[in-house]
Amino acid sequence: MDHKTKKYITASYRLYDITDGRKNLIEETSADRPFTFISGLGLLLEEFERQIIGLEAGSKFDFALTPEQAFGEHSSERVLDLDKQIFHVDGKFDQENVYRDAVIPLQDEDGNRFYGRVMEVTDEKVKIDLNHPLAGRTLNFCGEINENREATSEEVAQLTEKLSGRGSGCKCGGHGHQGECCGKHHHDEECGHHRHSDGECCGKHHNDGECCSK
Repeated sequence: MDHKTKKYITASYRLYDITDGRKNLIEETSADRPFTFISGLGLLLEEFERQIIGLEAGSKFDFALTPEQAFGEHSSERVLDLDKQIFHVDGKFDQENVYRDAVIPLQDEDGNRFYGRVMEVTDEKVKIDLNHPLAGRTLNFCGEINENREATSEEVAQLTEKLSGRGSGCKCGGHGHQGECCGKHHHDEECGHHRHSDGECCGKHHNDGECCSK
């Protein structure tokens, strides 16, 4: 891979979970709404980028990523029971945004932002899973390259500016478009004290648009 040349790539694909030997469709893009990215910026899963960066427009691809190559194994240490008080807004629990299966932004005492899925809400606690939704999954990408060319300096600058100020980085490789808040979030921070973040993406949940999934 030429790390000095930034490639502007668009691809249409289907993403399957093949962990249990079955092929379950997770996400699908199309030629009119393709997955678009610039290589060499650290936004993609490394193996995903390696598989497609050398393919020309019109080339087909079909490859699988193990959990280690994708979003890691699911870790029980990243499942936390947080004080319900953390999710209070104006003295009341934020039940509109914090509910079972919602994906919500969190922020630690150092200002690092990351995302978690609500597993359970009890009288005193909110159980949050900080693992990526596809942690522990073996993923299969099948699709076609629509465009692959050298990115212009303006395109690189625009994307860099767009992604600046988003806190913890996003690593996509499917499951998230143009680095928008999804992909491989950094969940390696110390998770002692958390607080509900009122920043952008607050209240967005899976499959709800630009913030999570698609």
